[in-house]
Amino acid sequence: MTAPMNAAERTDPPPRLTALVADGCERAIIEVLRLEGPADFTLRDFFRNEPRLGRRDRGVVAESVFDVLRHRRRYGHLAQSLGGPLPRRLFWLSFSQRFGRPGVDALHGPDPEDRAALIRLLEVDSGSMPQAVRLSLPDWLHSALMERERASAVAAAATSDVASTPPDAEVENLEAVAVQRVERLGRALLEPAPLDLRVNLLKADREAVLRALAEAGIEASPLATPETAVRVTGRPALERLAAFEQGWFEVQDAGSQRLVQFAAPRRGQTVVDFCAGAGGKTLALAAAMRSSGQVYACDVSAARLQRMKPRLARSGATNVQPLGIEHERDPKLKRLRGRADLVLVDAPCSGTGTLRRNPELKWRMHPEALSELVGRQRSILAAASALVKPGGALVYATCSLLPRENEAVAQAFGDAHPEFGQPEFLRIDPAADASDGFFAVRWTRTGSRADVRASA
Repeated sequence: MTAPMNAAERTDPPPRLTALVADGCERAIIEVLRLEGPADFTLRDFFRNEPRLGRRDRGVVAESVFDVLRHRRRYGHLAQSLGGPLPRRLFWLSFSQRFGRPGVDALHGPDPEDRAALIRLLEVDSGSMPQAVRLSLPDWLHSALMERERASAVAAAATSDVASTPPDAEVENLEAVAVQRVERLGRALLEPAPLDLRVNLLKADREAVLRALAEAGIEASPLATPETAVRVTGRPALERLAAFEQGWFEVQDAGSQRLVQFAAPRRGQTVVDFCAGAGGKTLALAAAMRSSGQVYACDVSAARLQRMKPRLARSGATNVQPLGIEHERDPKLKRLRGRADLVLVDAPCSGTGTLRRNPELKWRMHPEALSELVGRQRSILAAASALVKPGGALVYATCSLLPRENEAVAQAFGDAHPEFGQPEFLRIDPAADASDGFFAVRWTRTGSRADVRASA
């Protein structure tokens, strides 16, 4: 089993670390580890109150904070060998584990004993740690992923010839397969998320966007799928580019773009984005429809819909209608009942597929909250299904890796709604697909308009 990369293998030098920046890292870690909200929002507020930190300094602080969030459990295990406040020890470990011996030398705070311990910890074989500790996963999430991969391994074995394998050996082999798959997935979730762009086909094509980025000195490359996806190297200030201001592209993970492609909106259709949020998928739907037809962007948060407005204006899409609703059965939705060619339900979920960009979620989420989430997902999906016309499509999606939120919800809906035909599935894996993790299922509604009216 391969352990995470040893810091000694790093060849890039550590950034310059002043006392001001080191203190900022420690205090930012304290704030973020309160887990009172999304880490990026917490950092934004922290930086607002720290005018002495320059742009480069803030980059060092942000990278350190997110690294601590990703590796919190492993660093917490290693921190037992050090002295001082835990946030300080976590920062020391983050810096030294990322940059090796030069990182240890760049630190100002450790006394000789702690500095020697940090050097020794560079040589610790993380493969000797329990898998959940090594991968910095809470026990409940590690167990859930193991259960998922065991089921997947069993399903795969059922389609192969295992008649000659002794039962005990077969069980041991399936367990080993599950452990390996969780290792691969967990390691992928510890990597920082890439920066992906969606080319807005209403205003530009991919070649034009790549040229504009190159002219600005930004390295980027096209992805194999979908045709709108571009991956950028580093974290450049894209919002300063004229191409961004003119609406040529939006920041959007490639997996999210693939989800819209899977939903398959068509020109001239009536489409409902039932949980639109700030409109990333809404704008992708509108662009795929070449700004024809109508896209209703529904959400229970007026603030999220408000954040869509400047993005919508930049995009040039003229077929989007924001629709604030109080809940999934809001009377405002009655006029759409049985009229939609496509309804996309990107349901609220645990977000476990986005841990690379939102690592605090694994520490904020508790298994007890999953039951409540699943109940909301089922209720939202059932309500949204009423808007689909005969022959229309219903797509249920999450950015979760957990079967309770994915296959189990889809199965329960399909059993309760035979008017929706055989499902098609899309599964996007962070390890295999180098993007956020997504699950989606697509049904086509059968029957007639009379059937829709009768079910009202």
